[in-house]
Amino acid sequence: MTHEIAGRGLVMLGCGKMGSALLRGWLQGSIAAQDVWVLDPYAPDWLSEFPQIHVNADLPPDPAVVLVAVKPQMMQQALPALAGLGNGRTLFLSVAAGIPLATYDAMLGADTPVVRAMPNTPAAIGQGITAIVGNGPGAAHLDLAAALLSAVGQVVRLETEAQMDAVTALSGSGPAYVFYLIEALSAAGISEGLSPDLATRLATATVAGAGALAASSPETAAALREAVTSPAGTTAAGLGVLMDDRSGLSPLIRATVAAAADRSRELGG
Repeated sequence: MTHEIAGRGLVMLGCGKMGSALLRGWLQGSIAAQDVWVLDPYAPDWLSEFPQIHVNADLPPDPAVVLVAVKPQMMQQALPALAGLGNGRTLFLSVAAGIPLATYDAMLGADTPVVRAMPNTPAAIGQGITAIVGNGPGAAHLDLAAALLSAVGQVVRLETEAQMDAVTALSGSGPAYVFYLIEALSAAGISEGLSPDLATRLATATVAGAGALAASSPETAAALREAVTSPAGTTAAGLGVLMDDRSGLSPLIRATVAAAADRSRELGG
């Protein structure tokens, strides 16, 4: 994968939050800065740390990959500029939420290899997870996408494109939910008398540590929860509120993910 990028180049159409997260991850080891072209009228300032990156410059004639990382609302304006690369060897790898494969087929040509991907921002530290699905029967372009994205975290392949809206709502948007959980835990600690700095430190480390433990343990999340819950103890008292069938966390999270999935479907039109 790295060899193919080095020989032909990687073009980034858009370099906002998600594009930046991916690019930072790749630049940490798998892709050289001189093999990257960024097309973005509002290119982020941090790119100046890598003067070898080609920013808003003439593109290579046959790039290995075009990463489509513009906002879905900007797709109709931005993508036609690269239509000349369609129906060729260039893989178009899209991280734009909600835009279906059929849209790319219509705008770039039916013979264009396209992979839809939904990564998340922990990719910036190599801890992301990305779901992918492609538009063709061959596995080569899926393999290339998986190799590229595995450099910044885990990769899963979907059975159907219809699953992408749920993935977007769960893991794509999920980091924001977790960040808000940290905010909420911190605020609760402050309300119980802790200083803001201490509450934030405790909340952040608790969420990070619990996530790392869940990721590394062979036990399920439910088993880990039960292991730290003593009958009639403090944890059980807190979980009594959190696990209420009507007002607890589970129905709230279901509604949260459903709202995000519905919005993903709306963006796909």
